[in-house]
Amino acid sequence: MSTEPVARQRILESAYDLFSRRGVRAVGIEEVIERAAVAKATLYRHFPSKDDLVLEFLRQRETIWTHGWVETEARKRGTTPEGRLLAIFDLFDEWFRQKDFEACSFIKVLLEMNDRSHPLCRACAAHLENIRSFVRALAQEAGLRDPAGFAHSWGILMRGSIVAAAEGDVEAARRAKSMARLLLDQHRPASTS
Repeated sequence: MSTEPVARQRILESAYDLFSRRGVRAVGIEEVIERAAVAKATLYRHFPSKDDLVLEFLRQRETIWTHGWVETEARKRGTTPEGRLLAIFDLFDEWFRQKDFEACSFIKVLLEMNDRSHPLCRACAAHLENIRSFVRALAQEAGLRDPAGFAHSWGILMRGSIVAAAEGDVEAARRAKSMARLLLDQHRPASTS
């Protein structure tokens, strides 16, 4: 049996842990190689460049964090589309209070690269758009007006609360949830009575 899939998985697990906690610029390939206990040639056989490794990390982050945690838990915890939207901030509240809170990898990489034309920035923007798509779908399910505009505003609240939490504000999700309720009020259809 080939050890290649095992080596690739160790590389990804090591990169995931390092990149999600410290960002991509602060972590060198040598550190990933050491943590994964693989040869440099093995890493480069699977990932020809650091950017390739970071792109795979971002895909994993979306699978684990966006789909596996935010979307899944919001759908479980909320009994209505609006409840699912608000549940996002309940999840964030728990996340922000964790001792090992690491903030949002998509935001971190986007800011680290600071070049919208860079492939990593474009990938982060696409992943953030996927989060907005989830919010937009919930807004449509809730019958809210202007689901796209709503999703953009909701995304600002989400990202803003993450940045505030990274600054040390453990109440950021609760503050954002209060503002989110106002945003929901603004986007509900006008009453016909």
